[in-house]
Amino acid sequence: MIIFNIMFLAALSFVYFAKALSGSYMKSTITQLERRFDIPSYLIGIIDGSFEIGNLLVIAFVSYFGAKLHRPKIIAVGCLLMSFGTFLIAMPHFLIGSYKIETSVRPSVNSSNTLPPCSSGSTLLFLFFFFFSPLGCERDSSVSMWIYVFLGNVLRGIGETPVQPLGISYIDDYAQSENAALYIGCVQTISVIGPVFGYLLGSLCAKIYVDIGQVDMETVTITPGDARWVGAWWLGYIIAGAITLMSAIPFWFLPKSLPMWILLSTDFVPALKSLLGNPVYILYLCVTIIQFNSLIGMVTYKPKYIEQHYGQSASKANFLMGMINIPAVALGMFTGGVAMKKYKLGIMGAAKFAFGTSLLGYFLSLFFLAMGCENSKVAGITVSYTGYRSLFSDCNLGCLCSRREWDPVCGENGISYVSPCLAGCTSSTGSARNTVFGNCRCLALADAQPGNLTATPGQCPRRDSCDKIFPYFLALSVLSSFIISLGGTPGFVLLEYIILRQLCVCMFLCEIAGIPAPIYFGAIIDSTCLKWGYKTCGGRGACRIYNTSAYRIVYLGLTLGLRTVSFFLCILGFAILKRHIKQEEKSALTNGSAELEALKKEESNSIHCEQFILALDRNPDRETHL
Repeated sequence: MIIFNIMFLAALSFVYFAKALSGSYMKSTITQLERRFDIPSYLIGIIDGSFEIGNLLVIAFVSYFGAKLHRPKIIAVGCLLMSFGTFLIAMPHFLIGSYKIETSVRPSVNSSNTLPPCSSGSTLLFLFFFFFSPLGCERDSSVSMWIYVFLGNVLRGIGETPVQPLGISYIDDYAQSENAALYIGCVQTISVIGPVFGYLLGSLCAKIYVDIGQVDMETVTITPGDARWVGAWWLGYIIAGAITLMSAIPFWFLPKSLPMWILLSTDFVPALKSLLGNPVYILYLCVTIIQFNSLIGMVTYKPKYIEQHYGQSASKANFLMGMINIPAVALGMFTGGVAMKKYKLGIMGAAKFAFGTSLLGYFLSLFFLAMGCENSKVAGITVSYTGYRSLFSDCNLGCLCSRREWDPVCGENGISYVSPCLAGCTSSTGSARNTVFGNCRCLALADAQPGNLTATPGQCPRRDSCDKIFPYFLALSVLSSFIISLGGTPGFVLLEYIILRQLCVCMFLCEIAGIPAPIYFGAIIDSTCLKWGYKTCGGRGACRIYNTSAYRIVYLGLTLGLRTVSFFLCILGFAILKRHIKQEEKSALTNGSAELEALKKEESNSIHCEQFILALDRNPDRETHL
């Protein structure tokens, strides 16, 4: 039995690690998926929310049948589904062609398949043929491959559903009551390590070019900091899928659980009706769903926010999430649990502690609104050529440039231009990343020094002022994450008290929060886009540059706005919870008094009975006369 306990605990910890790694890696690749499949952020939100859709599809089945079947084998099947779903997400990379970059840069010295940046009708003819010809449309038909990512994530959600409820219930059945909490704590601790490795894996893969091994890297004309760069997103899913597949193996060799009470409700619908009739639970549910929406939306798009607002690469953003933010969250949850034990907090104490830490974290988060950077200077988009913002000016009108292109160059004047053509460049020297565009006439409009009318591939780097703000943003991010996470453990204790251990019902209702948040967060982020990319056959693709000021306001404003609403509900919840606890105490006291009175009566009757028996014993008429 001890061997099975240790084996199951190790296996379940590994599964928690694997599913946390896969989930965090999915979050780390949203920018790569946007660019690879040329889709907007709201569509990425739908893909991200498909995991919760998978959960909802089978949660009732797990709730009803999980207690009756072989739980370790159900978990093993779930791991297989998660693994298959993760591999399915990576499949589009092997079905579509190489990643095409729209660029005017000559890939190599010997290459001749490039045109002068600013030319006449031949450029227009070339662009018309590329964007509107049947050949171009045929090459772009693979854009719908993102459906595989959606379906793979649904499978991941289906496979993950039985892991937590069946795994925890199995521990409850086999472990001694005094050890169960320790075992569950060990499993949860291991699961916190998963996101660290997930984001680090995302950081590593984001540095590697998407078509590594298929193209000569010397011919790649962009860098990881470019808005068109796509890392080897598929590689991480293969690694994560393999790890999840290995996690299934031990569960096939574990015995069926003992026929004891488990965490699951065997009748899902009555339990749901019971909970929905509890006003304390309704309020707590509303607060939880609103805060989940805020949390999920914020976490999903935080790496992208770091990329777009502070000019960091996807690799660095993921690295910082994995090495700084996630450990702060883990430490906060652990410290909150220690504080609860040390100060012996009851239900009201746990509620107040969770509310206080969340409120303090909220006030700290308000400072993020002040940590803004200016928009990148892009001619015709964020700054004007000659007093009005338009991509076209006198300096490039004769070039017949396409307004759909996004092939940015950095001028010697510190201003970025959408393409060499729109910068008015008429010549180029060198190749690949060493290309230099010359005689860029539009630079003269920005008071560039005579003779310095040159530009190089890529956007100009951010100003030093933004680089100085970024460390303060990281420090505040770590501090606020730690403080908010302090209330995680007390919040879980409060949840357990309110839902009376109806875990599957809670999972069902909370999963609902995970579906819409990434979608409407993505849609509102899309509204701040200044320049969209275009698909080969027409139609909007992925965003190339955002209005960073508007991005900051809508992203942080929506996150903080949702939390503001939840705090008002918390105040009402406190009043109802306090009254609920007093009623329970009064009921317990009343029941206790009644029981005490009954015991006194029983004792009194017993005494009278004993006295009567003694009297009978002393009755002389009962004596036997010989």
